[in-house]
Amino acid sequence: MASEGFDAATLYAYTLLQPDTAARVRTVFPILGSPAGLAAEATVCAQLLQTVSRGDNLILEGPLRDWSEELRRR
Repeated sequence: MASEGFDAATLYAYTLLQPDTAARVRTVFPILGSPAGLAAEATVCAQLLQTVSRGDNLILEGPLRDWSEELRRR
């Protein structure tokens, strides 16, 4: 079983290239931004950055790095 908010964080990650959709995901899933949600967001972000380092999801690299920095500031 994934942690609380993991699925919402995954959906959010894959919408980062479409800012309006990403904002809507954050609105629809209020778990994002909560303590449990932040843990899930950090996990998903780290996992996807690992895929980037292996040559996958390269189109998401910039938005994922930006998201990572945003999460560090929280």
